[in-house]
Amino acid sequence: MRVDRTAVLAAVGSVVCVVIVLLWAGGDVYTALGDSDPGRLTSLAFGVVRTLANAAATVTVGALAFGAFVVPAPPKRAQLTAHAYAAVRTAATAATVWCCAATSAIVLSAADASGQTFGVALEHLGGLVAATEEPKAWIFSAVAAAIVAVGARATLTWTTSVLWLVPALVGVLAPVIAGHVANGAWHDVATNAMVWHVPAAALWIGSLVALRAYLRRPGSSAEVVLKRYRRLTGWCLVVLVLSGAVAGAVLVGPAGLHSGYVLLLLLKVFVCVAILVLRARLRRPLAAELVAVGLALGASTGLTQLVPPAWSRTRPSPQETVLGYELPDPPSFTEIVLGWRFDLLLGLGAVLLAVAYLVAVRKLRRRGDAWPAGKTVAWLLGCAVVLVATSSGVGRYAAGMFSTHMVAHMSLNMLAPVLLVLGGPITLALRVLPHGPRQWVTALTHCRATRLVAHPAVAATTFVGSFYVLYFSDLFGAAMPFHWAHQLMNIHFLISGYVFFWLVIGVDRAPRALPHLARLGLLFSVMPFHAFFGVILMNKQTVIAEYFYRTLGLTWVPDLLTDQRLGGGIAWATGEIPMLVVVLALLRQWAVADRREAVRFDRATDTGHDDKLAAYNAMLAELSGRKN
Repeated sequence: MRVDRTAVLAAVGSVVCVVIVLLWAGGDVYTALGDSDPGRLTSLAFGVVRTLANAAATVTVGALAFGAFVVPAPPKRAQLTAHAYAAVRTAATAATVWCCAATSAIVLSAADASGQTFGVALEHLGGLVAATEEPKAWIFSAVAAAIVAVGARATLTWTTSVLWLVPALVGVLAPVIAGHVANGAWHDVATNAMVWHVPAAALWIGSLVALRAYLRRPGSSAEVVLKRYRRLTGWCLVVLVLSGAVAGAVLVGPAGLHSGYVLLLLLKVFVCVAILVLRARLRRPLAAELVAVGLALGASTGLTQLVPPAWSRTRPSPQETVLGYELPDPPSFTEIVLGWRFDLLLGLGAVLLAVAYLVAVRKLRRRGDAWPAGKTVAWLLGCAVVLVATSSGVGRYAAGMFSTHMVAHMSLNMLAPVLLVLGGPITLALRVLPHGPRQWVTALTHCRATRLVAHPAVAATTFVGSFYVLYFSDLFGAAMPFHWAHQLMNIHFLISGYVFFWLVIGVDRAPRALPHLARLGLLFSVMPFHAFFGVILMNKQTVIAEYFYRTLGLTWVPDLLTDQRLGGGIAWATGEIPMLVVVLALLRQWAVADRREAVRFDRATDTGHDDKLAAYNAMLAELSGRKN
């Protein structure tokens, strides 16, 4: 216990020392950015508060994941075990600290960005928050932390503890994707890399803290939990190294290889690699991991404080500032087919899902079970559509042209979900996964949140209403200048389409199973609204998100209104083709279901065992007995 306590003190000391040294000896970072210096005291306070908020946020995420997936927990709606409940309580306490620190960071980040003292920034907080993006991110982070703190403290079931991971992950990502990675050339690649990097870091650090608390309690299954912990965090460390290398390469650039920024990046990479090596040599290198966590957190704070060397190069163009890259030429066949810019979020996600599906099918067939080839083809085609829509020339031009954006939108919202739901991924997972993860999938598929999202009225309204809310309000124009908002739109398109078509033609059993006639009615109910959306776009006389497209200055798009009307035509035409495919698939499923029911009825009649007839006769007998 003395060694463990010493390691904790060393970890905390590492964080404090690295932060103080960097903040007081890092040089004048404000002059390099053209900003005013708010003073050493404000700068130091913001660095300490930001470190505290990040540390508490990582503990929140990791403790929730530890209680849900590392500690043995019961299936859906069952009460949490004592150890899982303790991990959730740890997350609630950490979320409270996170909320307080994030609330303080709102004012301090506004003061730091504007070059004002704390008192002046507090006096003009409303205007400073409206003018800068980082304080908005900290507001979002504080709200997410408050939701998790209140919700986790009242949580007693496994499914609810897992659901709190969603706002926790969103809250821990918000300040990061609004920071350094959101600026300059190639910021789209850096932002996507950090979306992988930050959750992986939070899972590793928070799980380590929860594991230390778990091992100190009596009655713990140390060997089982350690095995699960090492498996989870081992993958997290690999993701940390790879994603950190990508984001670091973007922020450093070729001109900054000898800067202090690179030294901190190398320190983080060295820490992760050293932990992997120590795990291979030692059975329980927990003390070393605690010290490594302190060094990693301190280095991360330093990276957020220092100016990325890539910013010292030539000033980025307006297109690089907004998109992360330039679009000098109009879209051509060659540019669309060969001009790829790989999307590290959705593109890589599509590749990983395709590989995981193939591995599951291979495992199923190795043990002698069959799996329809048509489902495999449908899933792979769906993943291919997501990859092409986000990473090919379509995805590259979608951020700068409304017409190409509508091609990507229709592909992610109408075509890819239809193919993906026909692949039956939930059924495949239930047949391949072992007992524990299979219970997780079953519990999450049938929990209250899933039943709410998959309610026919909610799914249909979200699927169709999103078009009108997004494009016929100021939301689209406000979201397009930010890469994270563009990615959030793509994810929303994909998920809303998947949920809707899951109810209509999904192979997997939905939480609310509908008869085929109701499915057909649900499909026909949304088709007119989709057609009207395309018609309205084609006849609209004002340009949607005009300021954004004017800022890009694409000289080869002389008429934005013509391009918008072309996008409306694409939405109307391309949306009808997938709907026709869905109707044909639904009618085929309906015919197959009726054929199976007829065969079952004939078999029951031939054997003299008809459940429906027996139930009817029993009812008549009961009524006759009551009358007598």
